[in-house]
Amino acid sequence: MRGVTRERLIAASPAVLLVLYFTMPFDGLGPRRPALSWTLFALSLTLVAVLLTAHIRDIHLQRTGATHPGIAIPALMVLTVLVFATAYHALADDPHALPGLGTRLDALYFTVVTLATVGYGDISPESQSARLVALLNIVYNLVFLTAAATTLTRYYRTRLAARRGALPQNE
Repeated sequence: MRGVTRERLIAASPAVLLVLYFTMPFDGLGPRRPALSWTLFALSLTLVAVLLTAHIRDIHLQRTGATHPGIAIPALMVLTVLVFATAYHALADDPHALPGLGTRLDALYFTVVTLATVGYGDISPESQSARLVALLNIVYNLVFLTAAATTLTRYYRTRLAARRGALPQNE
């Protein structure tokens, strides 16, 4: 793969993740296989949290990382949204869990509405499982995505200031 760098692959990953989200079969997840579903959900969120935390730490400690944080952090943020959307879509197999949520697009929509704290009210969690995932979604957003967005903003401000000659540039 001449000309394809690791950074370019990571930069393309949000688009790839979206394609995978809309095309991968998730039929084995949800109320029919709760142990598998909850395990994959917990492992996915933990992995993303660990990776986000590592990139946040590297930026704050001004470490030079193997992957450009301005590319990796947004990709991990997109992955977070898709993990929650997949969980909501799986929960929607129970018609009483999330009335009004039937498609993957509905699940993605509900995840983004939850992330943005808009809460249109057209879809709301009714089952205990759906409420637990929504609660985890909100807490995860507050802790990890807020920290990631804040750190990413700091990273780009520092780089911009360095380009203007105000600070030494750390990549």
